Amino acid sequence: MKKNGKFAGFYLGLMFFLMYLPIGVVVVFSFNESKLPVRFTGFSLQWYERLFGNSAMQEALVNSLILAVLSCLISAVIGTLGAVGLFRIHWKTKGVLEYISILPLMIPEIILGMVLMAFFYMLGLPFGMLTLLIGHTVFCVPYILMEVKARLAGMDPSLEEAARDLGAGSFRAFWDITLPLIMPAVLSGSLLAFAMSMDDVVISIFVNGPKLSTLPIKVYTQLKTGVTPEINALCTIMLGLILFILFLYVFFGKVKSRLFK
Repeated sequence: MKKNGKFAGFYLGLMFFLMYLPIGVVVVFSFNESKLPVRFTGFSLQWYERLFGNSAMQEALVNSLILAVLSCLISAVIGTLGAVGLFRIHWKTKGVLEYISILPLMIPEIILGMVLMAFFYMLGLPFGMLTLLIGHTVFCVPYILMEVKARLAGMDPSLEEAARDLGAGSFRAFWDITLPLIMPAVLSGSLLAFAMSMDDVVISIFVNGPKLSTLPIKVYTQLKTGVTPEINALCTIMLGLILFILFLYVFFGKVKSRLFK
């Protein structure tokens, strides 16, 4: 059977259809006039109006955005420096260190959340934004570290060596040569970490305080009283923002590649 046959195209189309059908349903029913997500009764923007008038939901969204941005920035620094350090060392225990660095991804979230909760309790830290930030940074670092480490493995080491031969110090060679080359990996890992931070529920429940609410926790707690189509409207807005950010990322990536040709 040919790899590029009709069956391969049909299978690929079917996979994309099944993957994005739930997202399409959410977008359509965010404009539904009826509160029940059973059938589309008419076009309406009432759920968007209620969403913009829901101060609790807006506060939870702002908290999630602040948490995701801060955790990504801190994780980008730690993950990048950690990947560069692991790439440059030649210890016998290098493999063990690489394995330990990705443990937060391999440990089930409920166990990691319980461990973090016990750790913060022993330290006497008040549960809130600080504990959420530390917890999210813990599981965001490996995403960036793996991306940067893979990028470093495919990079020509002679470029940095040439800069060192021309008189540049170790920091200057890293800043002018290595960092621009690994920046696409840092950005892609940061985007993935941002998405995981915005989506996290389990760890956030364990390390969150009673006075703070993030968007995933807010949506999760509403399941007990019933989720209104406001959530569909919120998901549609967030989907649009993510697509816009991805469009800008691809656009500026193409512009940068043309400038440096």
